[in-house]
Amino acid sequence: MAFGSSEDGVRWVAAYLDREQAGFEQVPAEDNPPAPPELVALAHAHGVDSSYDAGSGPVQVGARTLTAVLAALGVDAGTPELAARALERHRAQSAQRLLPPTVVAWRGRRTALDLPAGAEVRVELEQGGDDWELTGEHAHWLPADLPLGRHVLTVRADGRTGRATLVVAPPRIPEPQQRSWGFLAQLYSVLSEQSWGMGDLADLAELAQWAGAELGAGFLQINPLHAGMPGAPSDPSPYRPSSRRFADPVHLRVEAVPEYARHEEARDLSRRARLLREEVLEHDALIDRDSVWSLKRQALELLHTVPRGVGREAAYRAFVRREGEWLERYAVWNALAEVHGGGWRSWPKGLRHPADPHVAAAKAELKDRIEFHRWLAWLVDEQLGAAQRAATDAGMPLGLIHDLAVGVHPDGADAWALQDVLATGISTGAPPDAFNAHGQDWGLPPWRPDALAEAGYAPFAELIRASARHAGAIRIDHVMGLFRLWWVPEGARPTEGTYVRYDAEAMLAVLALEAHRAGTAVIGEDLGTVEPGVRERLADHGVLGTSVLWFERDWHAGGAVLPPERWRPGCLATLTTHDLPSTAARLTGEHVELRHRLGLLARPLGEEQDAAAEELADWQRELVRIGLLAEGEPTTPEALYAYLLATPAKLVGVWLPDTVGDPRPQNLPGTWDQYPNWRLPIADATGTPVTLDALAAAPGTAGIAATLAPLTAPPPGHADRRTPPGATV
Repeated sequence: MAFGSSEDGVRWVAAYLDREQAGFEQVPAEDNPPAPPELVALAHAHGVDSSYDAGSGPVQVGARTLTAVLAALGVDAGTPELAARALERHRAQSAQRLLPPTVVAWRGRRTALDLPAGAEVRVELEQGGDDWELTGEHAHWLPADLPLGRHVLTVRADGRTGRATLVVAPPRIPEPQQRSWGFLAQLYSVLSEQSWGMGDLADLAELAQWAGAELGAGFLQINPLHAGMPGAPSDPSPYRPSSRRFADPVHLRVEAVPEYARHEEARDLSRRARLLREEVLEHDALIDRDSVWSLKRQALELLHTVPRGVGREAAYRAFVRREGEWLERYAVWNALAEVHGGGWRSWPKGLRHPADPHVAAAKAELKDRIEFHRWLAWLVDEQLGAAQRAATDAGMPLGLIHDLAVGVHPDGADAWALQDVLATGISTGAPPDAFNAHGQDWGLPPWRPDALAEAGYAPFAELIRASARHAGAIRIDHVMGLFRLWWVPEGARPTEGTYVRYDAEAMLAVLALEAHRAGTAVIGEDLGTVEPGVRERLADHGVLGTSVLWFERDWHAGGAVLPPERWRPGCLATLTTHDLPSTAARLTGEHVELRHRLGLLARPLGEEQDAAAEELADWQRELVRIGLLAEGEPTTPEALYAYLLATPAKLVGVWLPDTVGDPRPQNLPGTWDQYPNWRLPIADATGTPVTLDALAAAPGTAGIAATLAPLTAPPPGHADRRTPPGATV
């Protein structure tokens, strides 16, 4: 979602993307005048920043922005008088509270409590058992040996009673036990001879089995598989989903559903799916999710009528019990969306909140459709679990790395189900910087920090728990959002936003607790403008960062290439991401020519080409310096991946299209219909789509795997099946 270097990367992003140096808006617009002192103080009291640094000095946030953001937090500050009264009320309420809504304690450390003398403290444990009672001087400290979990903390003092959620978390998140390399893939783009026009979960399992057992890869990171918005044409971006809590059934392999073998008509649809696959692989068609889902849905509707055996039925019921209210609301939203369309804010008034009595009546009418959507969620969960088992059985120490998007579509299932903890009338985005002087509006409603705290961070905990269930690690998009997010009021320009702060201590504690319970590592996408100290705090808790080779520069030495030994060890090191040019494009300059053809360059083509050539020359000189290239030898993907190997990075990620020389980016920021974002199958250097089998047999695949062989350990039970370094798969 974001871009930048491992330090203050906006300066380096400007060296290869749009150089929109028209200047930043340094003063508020006329209709967004300077904020009076009362409003500024009120904003700070609620964690709302009144200024930000766009890279060229502080910018003051206007009064209209602060008023709108405070309104989204339930605070009326429409006039200086209202702001002053709201501030006085906030201070009085804060002074009266014995406890904040959520208290954090780190296992192994005593935690101080600021309580009146004579307070009595009780901790009700999450899993039951004897409560912990503290009195006297002991009431001012939570002991270091409290069990991990989300408990209830109750305090009585001065005739008052205070209650809070107590999160007791391990100080560090589980980290990978060994260095390893793995593939970074967009699942939809990886087609086999069995998939229905786009990659599916069975393809994912096969990709993991091959990469682990044959190449010794340690992980497979994929794009978000979140449930997309219904309707056609659908938004193909996996980063603007309807729900982050449940995966999209478009990823199902229909033939892998056990009931498939018992329905002849469904098998007929499977034969029709061959045409969709051939359109993509043989006739250069784009991936068409809507057509794929239309056909899969017909088949799944048929399979839903097939009676399940007693074992399958028991497994399904256990899934429904485990998922509880989250699954119920998700299924209800999908059933309502079939009747009223996906935009719930335009539904009949009684259906716009899940707790409304009209929703209960609608549930009775739509029970069959609700059941269908619950069943789909179960099937996806089953196949996700099978894919992770395939990865670990193939010897991958991590297996799958799932990607957690930064937010959800404002009209989707999660926005409807979680509207009490999401900000209304607000969108997240990014402030103006060297990448985009106009700022960014991502169209995603953010968490309300106050409501999230009052809920004990339960929605966030459940989201992490679900993401980690079938994963060896999770990647958190725009991980800086655990600390602050750029809020843009509805109808305002992205430049007219401001940062709103979150309780990072609580967010990190919940993340650490859930990752510990699942035994998963966490990778933070920390590219772009990162506040000082954030990367250090993440590293302190075991969250790995993301380092992209082209951005790794020493800004204290004029932007010189950062030597490999100075890279941070706690990171996933890569050559590119889904938002950046492929390695093949960088080595040929195709990324500049593409942006020129689409009219996206802010400077003349020649200047852009010269800048790209100089960037490549910098790295070529560095590769020669450390002995990975001979003088005058052209830069190759293998040499660049060898450079990543020379760093201390814990994980090395290989962009899967790099193995066949695909020059096309999967997503080109700044475009909508000018470029087929998120709809391209993996192709070779000529643009010819390649199947999973062809990709496995490509010489480039063997070459890169051989380069990274020092990170490859023989998987248990699979040593005899590993491909020798340099051999063709």
